[in-house]
Amino acid sequence: MEHRPRKRFGQNFLHDPGIIRHILSFIDPRPGERLVEIGPGRGAITTSLLKAAGSLDVVELDRDLVEPLARLCAGLGELNIHNADALHFGLCSLYPKERLRLVGNLPYNLSTPLLFRFLDQADCIADMHFMLQREVVERIAAEPGSKVYGRLSVMIQAYCRAEPLFRIGPGAFTPAPKVDSAFLRLTPYRPLPVPVRDPALLSRLVTQAFAQRRKTLRNSLRGLVSAERLRSQGVDPGQRAEELSVITYVHLANTAAKTD
Repeated sequence: MEHRPRKRFGQNFLHDPGIIRHILSFIDPRPGERLVEIGPGRGAITTSLLKAAGSLDVVELDRDLVEPLARLCAGLGELNIHNADALHFGLCSLYPKERLRLVGNLPYNLSTPLLFRFLDQADCIADMHFMLQREVVERIAAEPGSKVYGRLSVMIQAYCRAEPLFRIGPGAFTPAPKVDSAFLRLTPYRPLPVPVRDPALLSRLVTQAFAQRRKTLRNSLRGLVSAERLRSQGVDPGQRAEELSVITYVHLANTAAKTD
């Protein structure tokens, strides 16, 4: 499929056959599964997903790719093309009684808002396999104490198991990005390790904690969580944001929600 990549859509099309096979082996699509591909682009993995599952939904913002995708996949199975912005697309309305498997090469300039949009719809998602900038994958999967452990780590790990799978070099894409990529699996927890009482409060607390990483929690969380409340949860107010576990952040937010 010929299509000039558009910078405004953050398009970097996958073309490496070896990487494509590796990706498909991790996804392991099966007949009857409800697969949804976010941003299929030129269809590098679309045809294989469709043939394996028998049906496939794709969400593609670039309307100039819709007809070429339809032609490419003609006769391979039931392809449903949604010419829409994934940031505003209601995934859970596709198959209300079934869980979806999301796959995609997410545009790097929008990867974080897209991930949070998908987390908002996690109730109808079985798992997610995404190609992302390697730095973002490292941040998502980081453990407490790491230099890259931060808001993204906590907010995603509170709801999903994060598994970095393998690295992808720039040469696997057209045009080649200036950074390395990585393939990531996210699996929503059912049930959550610790139920989140107030997601908005958790987000606010974590954002405030990491806004100035060098500050102690006593100072960074001032006005939101008192030193006394920190101590009641076994947290030293002199600690810094990167020292707390994901579960500790959820407990802190839940305690604050209970008393507010």
